Formats: sequence, C-alpha cells, structure tokens
Amino acid sequence: MQSKMAPRWYVIEVSTAETTNQEATEQSQVMMSSVKVECVVKMNTLIGEGPVWEESDQMLLFVDIAGQKIHRWSPATNQIQSMETGDTVGFAVPRRSGGYVAGVGRSIVAVDWSAQMMTSLVDVDENKPNNRLNDGKADPMGRLLAGTMGKEKRPTQVEKKQGSLYSVNSDLSVTKHLSQVDISNGLDWSLDQKTIFYIDSLALTVDAFDYDPSTGHLGNRRVVYRMEEGEGFPDGMTVDANGHLWVACYNGGQVINIDPATGTRLQTVTLPVMKTTSCCFGGPDYSDLYVTSASLGLAQPEISHQPLAGSTFRVSTSAHAHLFVDLLMVTGSICLCSGERARSQRSTITLIFWIIFSWQRLDSALISKFP
Repeated sequence: MQSKMAPRWYVIEVSTAETTNQEATEQSQVMMSSVKVECVVKMNTLIGEGPVWEESDQMLLFVDIAGQKIHRWSPATNQIQSMETGDTVGFAVPRRSGGYVAGVGRSIVAVDWSAQMMTSLVDVDENKPNNRLNDGKADPMGRLLAGTMGKEKRPTQVEKKQGSLYSVNSDLSVTKHLSQVDISNGLDWSLDQKTIFYIDSLALTVDAFDYDPSTGHLGNRRVVYRMEEGEGFPDGMTVDANGHLWVACYNGGQVINIDPATGTRLQTVTLPVMKTTSCCFGGPDYSDLYVTSASLGLAQPEISHQPLAGSTFRVSTSAHAHLFVDLLMVTGSICLCSGERARSQRSTITLIFWIIFSWQRLDSALISKFP
C-alpha cells in the first residue's frame, strides 16, 4: 500500500540546560540555537516506534506497535509503503540478504517485504503468553538485542517485572541478559562499543552496562541519567558521534540530549505532540533527527489539541549538520550493524579516518563471524 501526505513545518526553540560542565555548555550552545521541526509522516499511528534509516534506499523504516504494521517512508517521493504483521510489532531492522528481522508478538521473524510474508525464527518468553517484544536493535557485531514487556492495559500501565532483555545470535541461539524488567525500551552503544545504554521506562532512568562486543556479555549496571519531573518516561534513544544520547520522552513531548559521562541534560527539543516514542538520525548526510510518536491513550480533548499525535517528525538543525553513518549490514537471520554515529565539529581528516575505520571494522566482523 502506498500513500502520500503533505508535510507540515514548525520552528521550535531548543533550550540548553544549565550545567556546571563549562565545556558541555559551550558545546551545546554552538551546536543548536533553534531547530526546524517538520511533520513528514502524518498518519496518526497508534504507537509509532523503532525508526531506522535505510541507507541503501534512503528511506525511513518504522513500526506501529499496536497498529500491527511495518512502514517505510521515502523522503524523495513522500510515499508510504506498509505491511501488516497480524500481531504487535516492536521493531524491524534491515537484513543484509534483503528484507527485515522484526519482533512480532513474542517471535523474532524474518520479513520478506517483496512477498509481504513473515517466517518465524525463534520465540522468547514462551511461558508468558501475555508478553510481547518491544524495542530491539543490532549490536556492532551483529547480535540482535531485544526486550519484552507485559501487554499494556493502558499506555505505561503493565504488570510489572514481567519483561526480559535477550540477545539472538546469527545461529538463532538466545541468551537472556536481564529479567524482572517492567518495559524494556531504548538501546544503543558507546562509540568504543564497550558500553551499552539501556532503558527500562518505568524505572525513570537511563542505565549503562559494561559491554563485551566479542561475547555480548553485560555487567556493572549503573544509572547515567535520572529523569526529572515533567520530562516524562524515557523511551527510545540513539547515540551521536560525541557519545551523547538523544532520548525520546513519552508523555513529555520532547527529546532530550544527555551527556552520559556527566549525567547532565545538554538540550531539550520540544515537539507538538506529547507521546514522543523514539528517534534516529538519517537523511543524505545524516543531519536529520527523525522522531516517532503515539496517539493511543489520548482522550478526545487531547487529540483535538494534538492533531499530529502518532505522526513522525524530522528535526533539522539550523546551526550545522551532523553526519551520521548508519551501516546496516545483515547476514543470514540477524543483522550486522555499525550503529548510528554523528559528526559534530570534527575535522575533515578525522571524519575520513573515522569512516574508513568503521568500514574496516564492519568488514572484519563480517569475515570473522560469517565465513
């Protein structure tokens, strides 16, 4: 199915948080003074989530969890392609061999987009039929990490401690890393791949673990940021080339930029919807931040005040571009991904070296893990 929609534009001021870290303050002031927020996909999804930029096709991939659909949007044609999944779909990531790997219900599935078909690969939480997969992402070595949660009675209202965090290898072996999770949500890795950032939404924190990319082992959990009053629930997130986190704030109507090294909020980007759900960088030069949102659970008066709830937005900076290299390489059943990495105030020489290093690291991983 394909459809077109007319974009809407907004100019939103970005606030810079006060911090005792002078360098962080100066950097954030240089990075942005204002941004332009454009509604690029106006379709009122129930729970828009999991945006991923597809470099090969220059398209934005995202899901509607409760709407049970995977969507692809083309900025070039302004067209939407959609596929029904028949059950809740928490995430979808591209495969190197074509199609996608998605979390549908409690199953990791292979998606053949051209045939509009799915093939089950492996199930999780088999003893918890009321659970579902939520956010998922590939680590730099190609493992798929995905979390579960109890099905919601109402948004953010779930049976607590029912979820887990799993990793799935290319041979479909499954490892459970965490249990007693409320709402397993945002994931991403530090630039050196030695730290994984993780969100359990109801804990109202962004956590970090030591991460061994060769084994996928997690350890030494700690809090890097505690949500402040009025910020909402931490949901999906992404990492930029400064190693800073961009966290979508559900019921907060904003995306916050966090320095995990200091635990400080550097910036806040406000959007015209309250239920912001996740974000990723994309576009030809990776200068755009795409933000998904939800409409499920809004009362009619709220909907009338937020007519764009459930839409997807593009946040463009007016100060300077950030270059994100998101190299999604998937082989076999599970994807191999370098992650999203932004350039901010890097020299051209440093940037070129960094891109070459990223490609070499990907090639080495591909050769070693998938002969």
